[in-house]
Parts: sequence; C-alpha cells; structure tokens
Amino acid sequence: MTDEYAFRPAHTRPIRLAESIAAQLRERILNGSLPSGTLPKQEELMDMFRVSGPSLREALRILEVEGLITVRRGKIGGAEIHRPDGASAAHAIGLTLQGEGTRLHELAETLLAFEPTCASACALREDRLEVIHVALEANLDQTAEAVGNGPAFTRLAREFHDLVVERTPNSALRMLVRSLVAIWSAQEESWAVKASEVGQYPSNEAQTEVLETHRKIAANIYRGNASAAEKLARKHLSVSQDLVLAQYGDRIIDAASPLAIEGFRNLSYARREDTQPLRVI
Repeated sequence: MTDEYAFRPAHTRPIRLAESIAAQLRERILNGSLPSGTLPKQEELMDMFRVSGPSLREALRILEVEGLITVRRGKIGGAEIHRPDGASAAHAIGLTLQGEGTRLHELAETLLAFEPTCASACALREDRLEVIHVALEANLDQTAEAVGNGPAFTRLAREFHDLVVERTPNSALRMLVRSLVAIWSAQEESWAVKASEVGQYPSNEAQTEVLETHRKIAANIYRGNASAAEKLARKHLSVSQDLVLAQYGDRIIDAASPLAIEGFRNLSYARREDTQPLRVI
C-alpha cells in the first residue's frame, strides 16, 4: 500500500496521498479524458491508484468541495462529474467578491472597462451574422414584448448583454466578463423587483429607449462597425449602471441570496444543448 505522504524535494512541502489522487483525477476531469459523466467505481479507483478506502474517500471529498463531483451514497452510489462552467465560475467569483466586501460601484467600474470591448470583438468576427444575428434578434423581439413588465424587461435586457459577451471570440475575456456580467445581472434584477414593487421602475418610454439602444448596438455589430459598437455599448452601460448605483452603489455585492443564485443558474448558456446541467457551487 502506498505511504500516507508522497515526498518531493526538500524545498517543497510533502504532498499528501489524497491530494495527489485528487490532482490526477482533477486533471482528467478538466481535460475530458474520462469516458463518461461519472467516475469509475470506488473499488476500481482503489485498484487504479493502489490506495486504501480512507485515502480515496478523502480525495473524493476534496473534489466534491471544489464542485467537480457529486458523490452519491447507497446502492446506486458513484461520483457524478461536473466540469467547470460559466455559472460555477461566476458564483465562485461573486462569493469571493462578497467575502472581500467589494462594493457594487467597484464591480460597475470593472465592467465598464471590459464589457464594451466585447461588442467591438463581436463586430470584428467574420462570421458575426451567422453566430450573432439570430440570437440577438430573438432577444430584442422578446424584450419588446416585455416592455411594461419591469422585472421581465430587466431580465431580458441583461440577457442581451450576456449574449454579446458570450460570442466574444477570446475565451479568456469571454469567461471573465461573463462572470462579471452574471454577478451584475443578479444585482440589477434584484433592484428591478424592488423598484417595481414601490412604483419606481423606469417608465415604458425609458424602457423603449433602452431597447432602441440595444438595437443600435446590434446593428453596428452586424455591420462590422467595431468602434461605433464599443462606443455606444460603453455609453449605454454607464447610463444603465447609474440607475442601480444611485440606490445600491455602496452596497456589498450579493452572491449568496436565493435570488442571486437563481440568477447564476439562469445564465443563457444553461439552455444550450451542448453543455451539462449547471451546478452552482
């Protein structure tokens, strides 16, 4: 049986056996080399790594805490794999920001620096009409139907932002900004519900102005006018942020309430057929 610790050179700390097993399984989960959506049975894993049950179970607990697996107990037990996705990334970042006491106005400043570049990047895509046009037009039609229903309008208007970011070709920028957009959307949708309840949600005319601005941003993306799309997106984002910041700018980001968690679950790519069901950690 393998020792409790796997030792490395003197200048590094010894790596516990469970951590070593977890690292190997983590790599296989992330690179997609495992053949199905579940890990092999525990008996198979024990033979594979030549370890005892306690060491393997500790390794599985590490992966479960990280949100990479869910261990099912009982006769039909096993470990279901959850490859990281945008929802889990957004939730993890949101919880970290909340734990750090990050204020909403700080998130707004960060989004303003990065999100508009996504509109520009979409406009520079040669295949922009094939991958962007249908999704944005469907969203714009749905948003038009929601005018007069504050929370529904905000949800669909925020989805427009997410759809643009989702189609940003740079995967690192896309993942980072989508996470921030999801966190902001959770805050704005909370604001929309409360503003509607007290009769302070913007008028139908103001909602129509937002819709028309989205149409203009989309049109510039379709035409490939990157500078105009980015400039308009930045101006629009700043104006829309001001509505929320006027009331909640100094509030600490919320990533833990039921409403915020539901917002993460409702990321637009949760509806895409080529992804696993989202699991917010």
